[in-house]
Amino acid sequence: MNAGRCACLWMVALTTAVGPESAQRVTAAQGSEVPALPPSIPIFPLQDVVLFPNASRPLHVFEPRYRAMVADALEGDRIIGMVLLQPGHEAEYEGRPPIYTVGSAGLIEEFEELSDGRYNIVLQGLVKFRVVTEDQTRAYRVAEVEALPEVLDDPDRATLHRRRVQLEELLAAAAPDLELPATLPAERLVDGVSLILDLDPGARQELLELDGPLERAESLIERIQRQLARPL
Repeated sequence: MNAGRCACLWMVALTTAVGPESAQRVTAAQGSEVPALPPSIPIFPLQDVVLFPNASRPLHVFEPRYRAMVADALEGDRIIGMVLLQPGHEAEYEGRPPIYTVGSAGLIEEFEELSDGRYNIVLQGLVKFRVVTEDQTRAYRVAEVEALPEVLDDPDRATLHRRRVQLEELLAAAAPDLELPATLPAERLVDGVSLILDLDPGARQELLELDGPLERAESLIERIQRQLARPL
């Protein structure tokens, strides 16, 4: 595990600087059984970025079509859907190359518009979604989506608490310089680790597609155990 990269991403993954309007939207989205999500959202396909529902991700937006997407989102509900490009996308990148159909919608929590029109943004994950179909009429990609909320019942939450303890113990061995806030909700810890763990994009996509933070926690535990067992 790359300690420097982890520490930097970890701080963003766990820190959400929200204004009153954004905080209300995040609470409404994460606290209900079916998070509110518009039927159609702009989607931002990248080759190496996977957003998780309970983590934040910094992004630098420089392509004209996606700068337009951010500008439009900022004038509206600030929601953008992150999706991962499928392998072999390079030949079609300027068009609409194939994507994984499961992604995560996020809320623009912070943004900086640079003098040349580029943006730096921080996207706070809200809820998973599945792409149903795409609107081909705009310069950037827009999709009709189905929300895939991850709801834990009481027994699963109790199990997640136990897995959280295991995960913290393993992280203490794998990345001793990483500080884990004791008050952090288990779902946020799990999704933050899913974001920073040194994985290839396909493996991170597999984590996203698992059925919620409990399954992700169990998969992370197995992955870190294998990493610790490898000879130096």
